[in-house]
Amino acid sequence: QVQLVESGGGLVQAGGSLRLSCKASGRIFRINAMGWYRQAPGNQRELVANIISGGTTNYTDSVKGRFTISRDDAKNTVYLQMNSLKPEDTAVYYCNAEILSSLTVIKRPWGQGTQVTVSS
Repeated sequence: QVQLVESGGGLVQAGGSLRLSCKASGRIFRINAMGWYRQAPGNQRELVANIISGGTTNYTDSVKGRFTISRDDAKNTVYLQMNSLKPEDTAVYYCNAEILSSLTVIKRPWGQGTQVTVSS
């Protein structure tokens, strides 16, 4: 099995910063991509940012220039540095990954979610 464990959420004032971490563990042959999604009450889950093998990154427009995604392959960990936070960034943030457990088995696990609350 493959698991993702997130950490780093919390309460911060508008304009502040937080750093989220997500570590993958278990049967891992290779990690193709890792990313962060978020879901605010009453809204659908949306992609915030992802990073694929080779380092290519993608961001949703609302976080460009404020959030930075990075990964440490040696630690099977992805990070989301969130700066200049706004109240509208308030949501539960979920980690997601595409992981090869073997040459033929692909897993797409979700983390348990971490709450980010930005006060005005």
